[in-house]
Amino acid sequence: MDQQEIFVQMGLGNWKLQLGRAEKAFNAFSDDDFNKTVAPGKNRIIYLYGHLAVVHDALKEILGLGKPSRPELAEPFLHKPDDPSAQYPSVAELKAYWAAVHTELNTLFATLTPAEWFHRHNAVSDEDFAKDPTRNKLNVLLNRAGHIAYHIGQVNLVKAG
Repeated sequence: MDQQEIFVQMGLGNWKLQLGRAEKAFNAFSDDDFNKTVAPGKNRIIYLYGHLAVVHDALKEILGLGKPSRPELAEPFLHKPDDPSAQYPSVAELKAYWAAVHTELNTLFATLTPAEWFHRHNAVSDEDFAKDPTRNKLNVLLNRAGHIAYHIGQVNLVKAG
């Protein structure tokens, strides 16, 4: 295994680890629990769950692997803060979306060669990438894994009922 393969395996391993932790944390809650806030005046679990699913769905476009499957969910879960009066999809619908997004990502990630993970991602210009080659696809994946960990830290503040 060459160094690129090792780094990619490490990145994918971290992604899978954080994703597994997220699934364990979210699966501990009942549908009613999804309306609990992580702290007074802060995000609800349903918002964080939808937010992570939308961010992960958007990975397809950033990595040049496709388009988001539910672009309409970016507005409530990415562009706006949590709003208790907002009409979100049901927990069951979000769980199906979460599962579909991650199943598709696993398939798409497997199509990338180790070298392709070090190519420019679609949110950076050729010029900026030439100046900073760390702005690559693998780095996006690493950042998203950290993003999962951050929000799971918030979710873990809530006790499942």
